[in-house]
Amino acid sequence: MEYNVNKGIGKSVEFKGLKAQYLFIFAGGLLSVFILFAIMYMAGVDQWVCIAFGVVAASVLVWFTFNLNARYGEHGLMKLLAKRQHPRYLINRRNSRRFFQRRKGVAYA
Repeated sequence: MEYNVNKGIGKSVEFKGLKAQYLFIFAGGLLSVFILFAIMYMAGVDQWVCIAFGVVAASVLVWFTFNLNARYGEHGLMKLLAKRQHPRYLINRRNSRRFFQRRKGVAYA
């Protein structure tokens, strides 16, 4: 089997419909599910509970990642996170006459 990961120069990475940052979310999520599975198994949790946890967690991760990809698109998730960091509006409580007064010692050209 051969999988094409990159479609050309200047285009983002795409694999099985997942684009850009969603690939990293998907890979990191699967890695964390595997690590949790291994920790649970080594801690002595029942084997079938560990398998059930792994299957359910991986299924939810796959659904969540593809849902984010379909909802926000290639750059939409980054735009959403950037929008949350900006203030909704700016407050200026200074008197408006301040803008029209000349300051002493400041030269205007």
